[in-house]
Amino acid sequence: MVIRIPETMISSSDGRRPIPLIGMGTARSREGEDEIKKGIIEAIKVGYRHFDTAELYQTEKALGEAINDALQLGLIKSREELFITTKLWCNATEGYLVLPAIKQSLRNLGLEYVDLYLIHWPITLKQEEFKIPIPKECIIPINLKDVWKAMEECQNLGLTKSIGVSNFSVTKIQELLSFAKIPPAINQVEMNPVWQQKKLNEFCKKNGILVTGYSPLGASGNKWGHNRVMECDVLQQIADSKRKTVAQISLRWIYEQGVSFVVKSFNPERMRQNLDIFDWSLTEGELNKISQIPQQKHANFSMMLAEPNDIISEIDRELALE
Repeated sequence: MVIRIPETMISSSDGRRPIPLIGMGTARSREGEDEIKKGIIEAIKVGYRHFDTAELYQTEKALGEAINDALQLGLIKSREELFITTKLWCNATEGYLVLPAIKQSLRNLGLEYVDLYLIHWPITLKQEEFKIPIPKECIIPINLKDVWKAMEECQNLGLTKSIGVSNFSVTKIQELLSFAKIPPAINQVEMNPVWQQKKLNEFCKKNGILVTGYSPLGASGNKWGHNRVMECDVLQQIADSKRKTVAQISLRWIYEQGVSFVVKSFNPERMRQNLDIFDWSLTEGELNKISQIPQQKHANFSMMLAEPNDIISEIDRELALE
């Protein structure tokens, strides 16, 4: 049975455009291309229609091939049934590099357009081939005005239906809004019960920007992940009382915040469990308990550095305040 995922509207070149509130992330950890393609096909069978990738993930090609397979198998009737997000990596966050970057992503995907194109992080890397750890001298400040002008051109040319940002603080969004002709439709950030993003979510709602949460379960098992969500006693107690999983409690909590999120699992049973959150709700008392969970941000760009860097430290500091 295909599960229908609720949608909300975001700004786009069409005026307004629906985005499924739950998407499937495709950030590669240990999976090969065949496993990724198979997982995406299974996700489409279950009911997922939003797929989130990025140039950094090196999964654009696998996603594009899976979309083509899904069409051939009759799982979807047209590409228009899917919502595809990809992201501009930091080695292309200069005005003259943005158009070539999105065109390369479209070639990788085998698509004429994406539904959403995001600036992955608000920095610029002078690094032709991405390698970790990143040398300090490769990091320079982003010229956000030039980059955003090019992002707007991508939307005006029809290469993407919507544009947005990722890992942007309130301060960075305020800077962007001061000159943007097309405001960002989405800000994708780390969000889960142990990093609730209350201030940022409130600010984005006031400015018509939808927050999309990544690492909603902590991304345990990945280099950038942690176990704090899945091992949280408060979430476990609520899960036991409601006969749900900790993952379902966490995802339902995010859903009730009025945001969207992307979750990753290539296990068909877990895919279904992650969507089994719509016919029940959390009580006021349960929401209050979750609101009191100690907060700790985890995903910081500094994880990828060879040594401390003032530019990155400032970005991480701004994000940690929210």
